[in-house]
Amino acid sequence: MAGIIDFPSVVHEALCEFGDLLPNEPQRRHFAEYLTGLFVAERKNVSGINREFAQTTDQSCLNRFLTDAAWDVAQLNQRRLDFLQQDPSTRYSAQGVIPIDNTLIDHHGEYIQDAGWFWDHAEERYKIAHDYLFVNYVCTSGKHYPLDFRRFQKADLCECLEVPFRDHTALCQELIDWVCAQDIPGTFAFDSYFTNAPILNHIHGKQLASGQPRGYVGSLKFNRKLEYQGRTLKASELAATIAPALRKPLREGEQRQWYFTCTLRLPDVKHKVRIVILWAERDAASPRIILITNRVHWEVSRVVRVYRHRWTGTETFHRDGKQQLGMGDCQLRDSEGQTRHMHLVMLAYSLLMRQLRQGRAYEWALQKLTTIGEACRAILRETLRTTLTWAMDRATNPYWDTERIMAHLGLA
Repeated sequence: MAGIIDFPSVVHEALCEFGDLLPNEPQRRHFAEYLTGLFVAERKNVSGINREFAQTTDQSCLNRFLTDAAWDVAQLNQRRLDFLQQDPSTRYSAQGVIPIDNTLIDHHGEYIQDAGWFWDHAEERYKIAHDYLFVNYVCTSGKHYPLDFRRFQKADLCECLEVPFRDHTALCQELIDWVCAQDIPGTFAFDSYFTNAPILNHIHGKQLASGQPRGYVGSLKFNRKLEYQGRTLKASELAATIAPALRKPLREGEQRQWYFTCTLRLPDVKHKVRIVILWAERDAASPRIILITNRVHWEVSRVVRVYRHRWTGTETFHRDGKQQLGMGDCQLRDSEGQTRHMHLVMLAYSLLMRQLRQGRAYEWALQKLTTIGEACRAILRETLRTTLTWAMDRATNPYWDTERIMAHLGLA
């Protein structure tokens, strides 16, 4: 909405928590403007956000805030995570889940640094995009938020920049190292793309404070080779040998599926693993999914529950980030600007996640919030109320005629 007079309540709270990380008052104002724009602007790029405010500086100032100003994204990210630990519903726990996944962020220009042509499996086409790897956290309350990310650079770009090339496996291992260095508890979860021997060995080689290896649950490609009862065969071939009589029921509420589980080894994986083969029906010809974990003593229900949180922690954030918070709207060519934009999106997401599913309605929201979309719409309504209240107050003042009010709101 155009004509924003004041920042919403969520942004004022963010200024109290994070304002000291910005070097001066103009930078704090730009920080608040950008967060507000991510919540309510129709177009969530620099020019679109700048146009939303009644009184503001030139858009080049907001541009420089992202590209040139002296503030540290690592400090902001650490403060954000520390801030989330103050609330029991977003606090780390040993039962938490740490999903890792990558996503493509669409762009319209080839000259944005690190952007390139990537194949999108969902849309079955090539498109210009950034390829991001995110590590997320799913709390026992069901709330979830991103922890950190890495942006993939293609080999030819790394050659031009004279920097080492890191593939998705190396970037995933880097994120795992970061999580372990932060001493963040929980079980890693990922899809079949990341279920390879280097990553599985890397996680198993990390230890908890108790000396136990870090845990993971992943899905397995059906053509993956297994070592079972002295034979080497594909996962799909093993599933085909499991007769319906050997499949056990697994109930989740009113839903039921069937499973077979065993402990075995994978070539090049240096530890024993447990697989869980799941079928939609007892006599189904092919399984729905095959899961793998190094927690060989876990019950099947726990393995399935942890893997289910992979969707909660990654796909939900990717969807809401793109649809509600402008994750892919930034068109700055500078890589530093793109990185700062993503950290501000993560902060905006985390601020809203703290507001969700509370036992009371916030005064500014006038309702209990259950989704990120609801929270963004509530912030938009609060911002509109503030602007309308300001305009009605001025309308009763003889020194403010209609033209002056419209001009002040930037609507003339």
